[in-house]
Amino acid sequence: MILESFLAYFHLVAIFTMVVFMASEAALCRTEWMSAAVIHRLVRLDLIYGIAAMSVVAAGLARTFWGYKGVAWYWSQPLLHFKIAVFIAIGLMSLKPTFSFLRWRRKVVATGELPPEEEVRAARRWVMLETHLLGLILLAAVFLARGVLTR
Repeated sequence: MILESFLAYFHLVAIFTMVVFMASEAALCRTEWMSAAVIHRLVRLDLIYGIAAMSVVAAGLARTFWGYKGVAWYWSQPLLHFKIAVFIAIGLMSLKPTFSFLRWRRKVVATGELPPEEEVRAARRWVMLETHLLGLILLAAVFLARGVLTR
């Protein structure tokens, strides 16, 4: 039971870390606040967000393999497959803002030029969409933990 508690703890810390840095990206990625310092900070936040996302995956896998319910139970649940699919979709969607942040940093270092307002708005839309889709994963997680819609 102690192992299960530590696995759940690690998973929750990774999720909360991911959410904090995703929300930080959304907060900073605004045309009215854009500066060279903000661009560098966005790249750093995005890196930490990516590391946190990988930690979420690692913790989730650890829970399925070493947790109380076990591999057979978790991997037979459609809600787990739904969570994974949405998580992968969010990960793929996050590539667009990541590449934008990196491109902006290269450009601001080379020329000092800030990104156009349309690009900043587009990157923010992607981050906001990711953030809202994360709510679906959390809902599925609550259902899965409570045995709702499980086999």
